[in-house]
Parts: sequence; structure tokens; C-alpha cells
Amino acid sequence: MKSYLILCLLVIALALPACSGPSPTELLETARLEEKQHNPEHAATLYREIISKFPESEAAKTAAARLAAMAPTP
Repeated sequence: MKSYLILCLLVIALALPACSGPSPTELLETARLEEKQHNPEHAATLYREIISKFPESEAAKTAAARLAAMAPTP
């Protein structure tokens, strides 16, 4: 029984990180790819998601800069 409990805890511990979603770096890479593929709407959505979910990260600073660069100039 003890071995079964340890096995269950191990499986849960290994599965939890997979449920957390993409990292800010992964989102940033995807957003950059979307820009290169001429899909600025999706790139902007991803940049805003990075800023919202990871506001203190370096990726958020980069995302904010990319959003500013993508903004139409008057």
C-alpha cells in the first residue's frame, strides 16, 4: 500500500508542471513566429497574454516593446 501511495504521488508530481501552460519564453517565441508569418493580430494577443500572466518577467518587457513597435504610427 505504501508503495502504491508513493507511486501515485510521484505521478501527480510529474504531471502537475505539464498542466501549468506555456512559459513566458515559449509564448514569446510563438508570438515572434506569428509576426514573421504576417499574423500580427495573433502575435499581439500573445504579447498581451505574456504581459498579463507574467508582468515581472523579461518576456513581458520584450512583449511590451514589440506591442509598441507594432502600433500604427500617426
